[in-house]
Amino acid sequence: MSSAADAKWRTIAACALALRAGRATLSPVTAALRLSLFYAGFFCAAGVQLPYWPVWLASRGLGAGEIGALLAISQWIKIAANPLVGMLADRAGERRRVMTVLGAITVVAYLLCLPAHGFAALLLPSVLASASAAALLPLGDSLALAAGTGAGVDYGRVRLWGTVAFILATLAAGRILSGRSADLVLDLLLASTVLTALSCPILPRVAVARRKRSPKEWRSLFDRDQWVFLAAATVIQSSHAVYYAFGTLYWQRLGYSDAVIAWLWAEGAIAEVALFYFGAGLVRRCGPLLLMALGGSAAAVRWGATAFATSLPALVMLQPLHALSFGAAHLGAMHFLTRRTPPERAATAQSLYAATVNGVGFGLATLAAGALYAAFAGGAYVAMAALAGLGAALAAWLGRRTRYLS
Repeated sequence: MSSAADAKWRTIAACALALRAGRATLSPVTAALRLSLFYAGFFCAAGVQLPYWPVWLASRGLGAGEIGALLAISQWIKIAANPLVGMLADRAGERRRVMTVLGAITVVAYLLCLPAHGFAALLLPSVLASASAAALLPLGDSLALAAGTGAGVDYGRVRLWGTVAFILATLAAGRILSGRSADLVLDLLLASTVLTALSCPILPRVAVARRKRSPKEWRSLFDRDQWVFLAAATVIQSSHAVYYAFGTLYWQRLGYSDAVIAWLWAEGAIAEVALFYFGAGLVRRCGPLLLMALGGSAAAVRWGATAFATSLPALVMLQPLHALSFGAAHLGAMHFLTRRTPPERAATAQSLYAATVNGVGFGLATLAAGALYAAFAGGAYVAMAALAGLGAALAAWLGRRTRYLS
């Protein structure tokens, strides 16, 4: 055998060993594709689960009160599970392995739902599926952001595929389920959950050295700056509560058709995709906290105007502000956490963020939104505008007193 052939086989063997040890470096394009697949699978499942899971539960014999109780229990379990899973992932030193286990648990939990009927039989598998699936997203975000630092992946451009998948899955599921059995909801949910689970083992490996953590590092997750940041992110994102819970009902009350309402929702989502696509440049120019302040300010304008906007042209002009009210605020928050949190704490920080902002904060805001909408209808948006303005002020104040503005 020639020396050239020997060298070729030595190279192949070395690559095989590197792959087996998990040390092979993915190209930015390959890493981005794998992360995009994860986000597409996760939000495809969300696009089926959020609007149609209550329909499936009703088909299995649950009344309105039981459905509400099951969804509430699932929400509070997620608040507890996310930080615990995040700390476990940081302790393990590799998020991908933990995500693979969570993906498998989610699939098994939904499989256990197949023969189940009634509240008691569905309680454990439904809550388990919700908790394991919810814990996946903050770990995926921490991994994607770490890949942005180490492999040159643009977080916004991989995250946007989640929004695209959510839109397409919701529309496709509505068409598939029209006139068919509600049992198909679980079939669609299983298919998208399997896609998510299969994407986890091929995600970029971002291993973090496991070393002794100092008390100072732990305190950085709970110091004043962190609490101000969490408060700002919470009130900005919670200002969307009336929109998410009652936006469709309010537009129906104004006399708009389902088709028009669907396009209004799609317009906001498309604007969000555009923001994520160009978001890296915004982060460089504005810095994370100024971007959050911009998002909160846009939300204050959006909700203040929505409270009084009744004409279709006005609503069409307001919907693109979703790119800032949600997209800019979310992107700024993710990059703030990345810049401030040590890599070995990233999963814990992301999970605490998810539990606080998307769990406790949004849950309480949704409860308040119900009472506000019942009392004031569209006027409830005024309270949301005040929340968003508070968040913008907090983010701007924190940006002025810290180095995380740029």
